[in-house]
Amino acid sequence: MTQHSGATEFGSDSGVRLLRNHGLAELVLDRAAKRNALSYEMWSAIPHLVAQVEADNAVSVLIVRGAGDHFSAGADISEFEARRTRPDDVVHYGEIVEQAEKSLLGMHKPSMAMISGYCLGGGCELALACDMRVASADAILGITAARLGIVYSFLSTYRLVAAAGASYAKYMLTTGAHIPAEEALRARLVDRMVDTSDLATTVEDLALRIDRQSQVSVRAALSIIEKIIDGATSPDLEAARLPLDAARSADYREGVQAFLAKRRPRFTDR
Repeated sequence: MTQHSGATEFGSDSGVRLLRNHGLAELVLDRAAKRNALSYEMWSAIPHLVAQVEADNAVSVLIVRGAGDHFSAGADISEFEARRTRPDDVVHYGEIVEQAEKSLLGMHKPSMAMISGYCLGGGCELALACDMRVASADAILGITAARLGIVYSFLSTYRLVAAAGASYAKYMLTTGAHIPAEEALRARLVDRMVDTSDLATTVEDLALRIDRQSQVSVRAALSIIEKIIDGATSPDLEAARLPLDAARSADYREGVQAFLAKRRPRFTDR
């Protein structure tokens, strides 16, 4: 995406950057020379940057993208001999990856993966941890764990099954196939596919559209959907309370008044 004037940037030597501009934030995997392969340091940095987005009342949507032509070619396998050989190391590395995923899954704000080029392995894990995925026509998705003798974690497998269904998840995990964007759209791995030249504009337009909605409604909807994904068939106390809390909000009053006055609402609850 194009960085606008007025945007602020928070970077580190980890290979991940955080950009903020008005109501939007971008988590940028910034290792273009290695197709944004995710290093241990990058995995470790993601929860801290996501926490900054969650705590910033001025930000309503997080966009996750890669620098350059690719989202991410996956975990940096060149580190595995040093980082992921002994059983204790495998467990620790898996915990670091899971913390990055859970930081996105646990957000109260919507997240959107902007997928171009390769979105493989660990890159696909991150994309599936986002609430929505928009891909360019040249995107390639895949999980190549079986080519490496790796078993995909329970959490990552769960998110894959939730997105694409059990049968397609089995196909992906047992073949290690590279999935073209058009097929990924049919399989529901991605929600929209657009021309490569339109990807940045489309994602920004969608994010700004979400930013204009009532964040009370947006966040409550995401919360209820996650409960359903996790197996809930009836509301718990929180889910039952959310519609009542919304009815008492300033957003509800503004939404109704704006509708009756035939004007665009100006929501203030962040």
